[in-house]
Amino acid sequence: MQVIIHAGAAFTDEGRILSSLAANRRLLDGMNTASMGPRLSRQFVNIMSDALSQGTTVDETRNSLAPLFPDDTNLERVILSSDKFFAPRRTTLQHGQIYPFAGKRAAFTGTLLEGAQLELFVGLVNPGIFIPNVLMSIHEDHRRDILASTDLSCLSWLSMIEDLRELAPQIQLTVWENENLPLIWGDIIRAMTGLPEETHLPDEFSFLSSLLTDAGQRHVLEIVQHDRPADIQSQREELAQVLDQHAQPDQVEEELGLPGWSVEIFEAFSELYAQDMTAIRAMSDVRVL
Repeated sequence: MQVIIHAGAAFTDEGRILSSLAANRRLLDGMNTASMGPRLSRQFVNIMSDALSQGTTVDETRNSLAPLFPDDTNLERVILSSDKFFAPRRTTLQHGQIYPFAGKRAAFTGTLLEGAQLELFVGLVNPGIFIPNVLMSIHEDHRRDILASTDLSCLSWLSMIEDLRELAPQIQLTVWENENLPLIWGDIIRAMTGLPEETHLPDEFSFLSSLLTDAGQRHVLEIVQHDRPADIQSQREELAQVLDQHAQPDQVEEELGLPGWSVEIFEAFSELYAQDMTAIRAMSDVRVL
């Protein structure tokens, strides 16, 4: 059986993956695929996290996880989604890394699910937005500790990806830039579920449309009203132009809410992010959507 884990990152999904899986349940049933849903996904992560921190035996932990999986002998794929899989928010930025325990937690999960084909899906995002969002979401005491002990300028995604490859090389890893999410939503869902590339999803462009003015939404409908085109890249470029021209500012602009987090800092992290993505795309054992 395949176990697909959507591991965030934090602030990149807001439950859309699970909502889309629920909306496309009929298609998933035809693929012998099931989603755990938000409650069972949280339980899975809590059990795994507690076992890792408390030293619970692998057999005990497996027994605790077993009831979370659907009781269906025909099932070939299970999908769970939690932006806490790599870490709770308070430990997301530590030891000079983003998600410093991601590799360890993925490797432990691989041990727990021995015999299953495990895949990780992760949406990456500009650290210039991610870091202040994390810091402003945690308790002031934790934020103060992180700011006192961590050189934020060293934080990047590359170290996390390298740890995942080193500590859990048996796990297939798929990533994407969250900034491209509205344009590649269908590709992500198809990759997670194993649906054929030509499969049209009813909600494939709903997220994109939600970011646009009325004129932009009409333009998207004109572009996508037919079946999936032969030239997907050309369609995507056309949709990207619509997003650039018709996006509602309040839907696509991010507030940098951390005091002292300037535009200059954001731009510096944007350059680092671009460099990271270039390096990640060059990795033969990482799939980038």
